[in-house]
Amino acid sequence: MQGGDISAVYVATLDDGRDIIAKQGGPCRTEARMLQAVAAAGCRAPDVLHADADLLLMTRLAEGSGSDAAWADAGAQIARLHASHGARYGWPEDTAFGPAPCPAAVSKNWPEFWAERRLLAWPDALPADLRPRLARLAARLPDLLPHDPAPSLLHGDLWQGNVLMEDDRFSGLIDPACYHGHAEVDLAMLCVFGKPPRAFWNAYGPLEDGWDARRPIYQLWPALVHLRLFGAGYRGMVESLLTRVGA
Repeated sequence: MQGGDISAVYVATLDDGRDIIAKQGGPCRTEARMLQAVAAAGCRAPDVLHADADLLLMTRLAEGSGSDAAWADAGAQIARLHASHGARYGWPEDTAFGPAPCPAAVSKNWPEFWAERRLLAWPDALPADLRPRLARLAARLPDLLPHDPAPSLLHGDLWQGNVLMEDDRFSGLIDPACYHGHAEVDLAMLCVFGKPPRAFWNAYGPLEDGWDARRPIYQLWPALVHLRLFGAGYRGMVESLLTRVGA
């Protein structure tokens, strides 16, 4: 199938005529556990049919153009995902976007997690002149982020390509990179390469005060990942976000 920068993804047709998805590359068992966690929270996701170290098989979700009704369905489902809370921030195992690690060891508070596990996760892999700017921002996070927001179950890579819908129905979420954290992380990611329509926000529910100020802080993580994976074409995005937060 088209798309996917880390794993190879195929459509496989079974003897009974059903099409399923076969995925190779990446931590297949970890992704299977995350898909199951998303589904257990009450948010649609593919059913896992098989998972081993090298292969993940799952049901195929319908995809196409989504109407406002589909976006509203997605908003309600993602709100349900975020209503599933963990005990602390983080995840039982580290993950990665290809060569970009996603540390997930639990932290005692949210600003610490976002500083150490995200903004400062791998400074040596970034351009030298960006490192002090990120360090200065990380030092200010206790004043910029809530100390102990609800540790929501996050999809972790919630760009619009991972939100599948067809016609008036939300089909489900794919390609999770789950951990527990502030729900706004997923919402900020949804706004990096586009913005969901009003129907999504109405169905998701009220946002916390200060969301607009925190959004660029959370968008820095996907921007840094893209800079590491795909190169200097994303440097401008990182610099712009740093400037917006005064770093």
